[in-house]
Amino acid sequence: MPLQEATEKESLNFYQLCTFESFEEVWSHYGYKSDFKDVIEREFSRTKGITYLDHAGTTLYPESLVREFYQDISRNVYADAVIHSNLQEQLRLHALHKGTSTDSSPRHLRYSNQRPVNYWSYALYLCQTQMCNPHSHNPSSRLTHDTVEHVRYRILQHFNTTPDKYSVIFTSGCTAALKLVAESFPWRPPTATEPASQFCYLTDNHTSVVGIRGVTSALGVVSLPVSPEEIEARARDVAQSECSSCQTPHLFCYPAQSNFSGRKYSLGYVRGIQARKLYPACDSQGRWFVLLDAASFASCSPLDLQEHPADFVPFSFYKMFGFPTGLGALLVRNDTAALLRKAYFGGGTAAAYLAGENYYVPTPNMANRFEDGTISFLNVIALNHSFDTLHKLTGGMDKVQLHTFGLARYTYMLLSSLCHGNGQPVAQIYSDSEFENPSTQGAILNFNLTDCHGQIVGYSQVDKLASLFNIHVRTGCFCNTGACQLFLGTTNQDVKSNLQAGHVCGDDVDLVDGRPTGSVRVSFGYMSTFRDCQNFLNFIVDCFVEKPVEVDQVKLERLKSNTSSRGSSQCLVTVLTNGEPKHIDNRTHASTDPVVNECGGKAITKEEKSQGKAQYLTNIYIYPIKSCAAFEVTDWPVCPLGLLHDRGWMVVNGNGVCLNQKREPGLCLIHPQIFLPSNTLLLQASGMDTISVPLENHNEPHQSHGVCQSKLCGDRVQTVDCGDEAASWLSEFLGQPCRLIRQSPDFIRNMKKGHEKGVSSTALSLVNEAQYLMINHASVDLLQRHITSRQESSDHQPLDIHELVSRFRANLVISGLEPFEEDDWSHLIIGNTHFQVAGRCGRCQMIGVDQNTGAKTKEPLLSLSAYRKGKVSGGVLRLISKCANMFHGWCVEFSDRPYPMTRYLTYYWVDCICNGPCH
Repeated sequence: MPLQEATEKESLNFYQLCTFESFEEVWSHYGYKSDFKDVIEREFSRTKGITYLDHAGTTLYPESLVREFYQDISRNVYADAVIHSNLQEQLRLHALHKGTSTDSSPRHLRYSNQRPVNYWSYALYLCQTQMCNPHSHNPSSRLTHDTVEHVRYRILQHFNTTPDKYSVIFTSGCTAALKLVAESFPWRPPTATEPASQFCYLTDNHTSVVGIRGVTSALGVVSLPVSPEEIEARARDVAQSECSSCQTPHLFCYPAQSNFSGRKYSLGYVRGIQARKLYPACDSQGRWFVLLDAASFASCSPLDLQEHPADFVPFSFYKMFGFPTGLGALLVRNDTAALLRKAYFGGGTAAAYLAGENYYVPTPNMANRFEDGTISFLNVIALNHSFDTLHKLTGGMDKVQLHTFGLARYTYMLLSSLCHGNGQPVAQIYSDSEFENPSTQGAILNFNLTDCHGQIVGYSQVDKLASLFNIHVRTGCFCNTGACQLFLGTTNQDVKSNLQAGHVCGDDVDLVDGRPTGSVRVSFGYMSTFRDCQNFLNFIVDCFVEKPVEVDQVKLERLKSNTSSRGSSQCLVTVLTNGEPKHIDNRTHASTDPVVNECGGKAITKEEKSQGKAQYLTNIYIYPIKSCAAFEVTDWPVCPLGLLHDRGWMVVNGNGVCLNQKREPGLCLIHPQIFLPSNTLLLQASGMDTISVPLENHNEPHQSHGVCQSKLCGDRVQTVDCGDEAASWLSEFLGQPCRLIRQSPDFIRNMKKGHEKGVSSTALSLVNEAQYLMINHASVDLLQRHITSRQESSDHQPLDIHELVSRFRANLVISGLEPFEEDDWSHLIIGNTHFQVAGRCGRCQMIGVDQNTGAKTKEPLLSLSAYRKGKVSGGVLRLISKCANMFHGWCVEFSDRPYPMTRYLTYYWVDCICNGPCH
């Protein structure tokens, strides 16, 4: 009781800090209007129950945006239209015709010295008119062209510039815009009189920027990575004598905001590089051009190109608006445009060309020259509604910047001050600032969590637990190896060694030799709320903080005293590490030594395992519909795919995407049952009438069962739809459009994993990786004791052993063993059936779903990870080659193989090599 009282006392301090009143004390720029809460509930109702913190990946779109765009394209006919008409004159004449006011408010358009055009009047005009393809001269094509040109203007207006200064080239995204620059920049090899061009880039750059090096390296161009500190530290005044007539073009690329840490680099670098006052331009003769990557910056911050005239500005619209996707742009200074070279010419880019002679004259219009073929004009038109909605909901990017920065700053303050009960910091934060100023820090927070011993908690574990509670974060290196290396202290050799150890970008190998390979990133968008911060911080405290919760009050008060609401032009540059982490890999132990876990529980050594004790198959479960409830049987036939009809069906949503309990935990409340004599699959659920689905449909017309392609665990599988009755039943129960599909009997899906171990190719049903999943009851029992020990100081009810077994959704449950005895097996025999071990099965957050209620809990995932010292692994994969019937109560025999004792809670997939017919 004293421990519990202390925990409650310390936690109360944290929970008092984690309130909106506390937030308001340090930041006053929250929301945009008095009805901000109502706006969020109305525009983003689909996010109810979700804490979305990956806005740096893609932000969310408001419902009114999509609704208005749908109404627009429902009323109008838009079509391909590349015609070179004078939009300015058309708009001016239309304004005169309508008697438009000359009000110069932001909702009016102005071209040079002409009268401003009221946008809403023009939008009404569009809504009453047909639109078509831009490669024609018919009325609908002309209107499409005019609308697209109008959108170009709105983009330039958003960045405070005009068509006189910049051109807008639409691309498929920021990466395509960067590739366009790489392929069209006038790179020069060295000559006798002039040096080669240089491609210089900040090391804190996205992969797509560094990838320009792939183009330049073949051209004799010098590639020069520049660290952030070098730009100003190595700056010098260039003497007049050095300002020679050398015209060699060089390109310097840097991000306005780091997508890794959120650091905002000085926009003054643009003019400084162009004027050769900063490094590396000050060290090299020639003409210097600047590419400013605005992809991360533009989502939450205003960019003024009149003040900072970068030569090239690439970005993606989905990061700004959430919709449309697959659309980006490259803004090019018109003074720079003439230098760009283009070899390929597509439809709409030529003023004239000959098919029988090498004759081609490009169109003089910059955008038309670089937009090969038909642009995604409907997506471009959608931008009209994107800009409208953003302005209507927020009032402008200045307000968005203050709102999002305040949320990020508050989250940083509390997370960086959180400590375990022993005083150890909870997080190692990767930042160059203490979040004092929105002009130097964006709405991104990057970190790794540490346990009470100072050891890094792998980002994969954080991601899995966050997903369990519908908290959406981003993990890995975020396509920014340079920043990742800088903050994690990873050397070039480390990266190469990690690759040899099996770690590649995008996987879940989060620790190698105890050192992190990536981190966790949370980021905020214009619709983020204080509740998002609160949910995230409570999640960290509940799942990763050793109680009692401590708060570093000295640090917290210092952070509170930093410049807050009004911001500052100065920024204290400090790398925050919260202490040097101790990279100790405690996950491996000598196989002969007993392992004492943090709660005092002793694991079993190899020498302590019993000899000759009988083992039995106690339970057989099949899961007819993937991710639905188990169907327990006492004997069951097996087939070339495993247990007959196991994972033979799956539920897909309206887009054909497979649903599982991670996306839809309610699936566990659907109880399928199979009756072989009547050839039926029954679907049962509380409050629903029972329906039956034929196991096979040989006699029905082919058109009644649409054959479709689905994707499962990276594999394309051919499936057959099970009809409208099952679809309606599932849609009603799950509350979303979905259908039931089964694997086509003519389709063969082969197992991929395990081939490197000499396992032959094996056919699979709709399982994830292999045919059978087996679990040792004694290992689960040990895990339960571990959970109970961890929860002694809390009010949580311990998991019942049967409930815990059900969480792992095994096909075969074996008893009579010692815990983790199965770690050393290479084969086992159940009855007259031989099984081959292929490898362990890593567990995801689905084991956190209560199979009786669909509720999500942090156990057993948290204890499993703690017991494994940060690794959520458990299991051995097995394959099937031949088959026989399987009976409850059969004896189990096994054979050893020299595996090291790693004590994974183990699942088994089985390779059946048996004597008997297939069923």
